[in-house]
Amino acid sequence: MMPVKCKLALLIAATALSFTAGWAQTPTTPDSAATFAPLDHWKNAVLAGDAAALKALYSTNPAAQVEANKIPGDAASDCGFWLGLKARSIKLEIVRFRTRTDAASVIFNALVETPSGPITIADSTVWLKQGDDWRLRYVTRTDAPHLKQPSDMKKDLYPADADARAEIKEAEEKAAKAHKRLLLVFGANWCYDCHVLDLAFHRPDFLPVMTRYEVVHVDIGDDGKKNADVAKEFQVPLNKGVPALAVVDSDGKLIVSQKNGEFENARALTPEALLEFLNKWKPESR
Repeated sequence: MMPVKCKLALLIAATALSFTAGWAQTPTTPDSAATFAPLDHWKNAVLAGDAAALKALYSTNPAAQVEANKIPGDAASDCGFWLGLKARSIKLEIVRFRTRTDAASVIFNALVETPSGPITIADSTVWLKQGDDWRLRYVTRTDAPHLKQPSDMKKDLYPADADARAEIKEAEEKAAKAHKRLLLVFGANWCYDCHVLDLAFHRPDFLPVMTRYEVVHVDIGDDGKKNADVAKEFQVPLNKGVPALAVVDSDGKLIVSQKNGEFENARALTPEALLEFLNKWKPESR
């Protein structure tokens, strides 16, 4: 049986994905989030320490669903966390903002000044229009992340016109000549954690191990079904979340694949956990 926290993470991801088609027709910019009044009301309630006003911004029917640091929670626990910070100031860095008539998706990094010092929080939220009001329906929060969080999601990690099988074949040829392995990264441009993972791959301390791999980004598309045959071939169950990795030898032989969504919440990973995986499966030195 799938753990509750995994079910919740997948539900939040599936819900956000279900809105993608509608939002794709009305793209917005991070700056336009400044005109989204509910977010401003939320921030002001946190700064004022107004528990009643803050709680009123969370959906009750259906109940808001929260995942904080990979642990299931609810509106009360999320309110308690933010109010417990006793924030003196909050600076929001909007990573992505998309909206339509009845829903809004806001991904942001919050730099919070607290009595104990500054803390950074990564938050992904889905707001729903309920009558005349907006309410928080889904929240995925990561406190003090160890990895750098993206300031935007503009990088085209997964070009729509890319041919995954052709790129894998080309990578196999390069890997054979350079004694490397392939690192297949299944994901999509809409996936926040895919951008977190990409930033980690480009860290200076990751350079020695990343040079041992040919990286291929395999796009799962807006519906999560693109290149499903490739995922099946390399034993990556996409229903467990992305990003998901597979390590492949230069002859196409699968070495290992992630089967339980180990990196789907990349925003909460430590550099050490990523390096452990990459070092474990890199090719042996000649």
